[in-house]
Amino acid sequence: MSVLIHSERLQLTEIKADQRQFVYDLFNDPDCIRFIGDRGIRSLADAQDYLEQKLIHSYQQYGYGLFQVSLKDRDEALGICGLVKRDADNPPDIGFAFLPEYRAQGYCSEAGEAVLNWAKKHAISDTILAYTNPDNVASIRVLEKLGLKKQTITTLPGQDFESLILVIDLSQHGK
Repeated sequence: MSVLIHSERLQLTEIKADQRQFVYDLFNDPDCIRFIGDRGIRSLADAQDYLEQKLIHSYQQYGYGLFQVSLKDRDEALGICGLVKRDADNPPDIGFAFLPEYRAQGYCSEAGEAVLNWAKKHAISDTILAYTNPDNVASIRVLEKLGLKKQTITTLPGQDFESLILVIDLSQHGK
């Protein structure tokens, strides 16, 4: 396991192909479905397909993606955090999701800050977006704590719900 990003308590690594149970559990959490959307993962086979076609494919195509977040002293997955490249016309966006038992402990903010610092260090993009459900108060709070600012509300292609867009200029981040 190669640690790509680390913080005081956490390490972020590429999700491995054998993590289908974690992917299944995470994306079938009711809050994940409510706020992020139903990814259609109904079985471990669906989780394996999503893992390979979305998560691992992103690492291969862009060199980044959603990374597994774990504590430094254990390899147990707490959640995911990283950057998503939706299309060639827009900057990457930061995304995160944590299993219920690991929420409200500061892990999301810590992982998000580490991802933004990593993106700045590796010159991924000066601009990072975030898309979230306008009702997802907890995620909005984390994103604003990370320095992202609310921009607008839109409906993304292929979605039947609105998303709040937030943005940060990494050239100004950490100054």
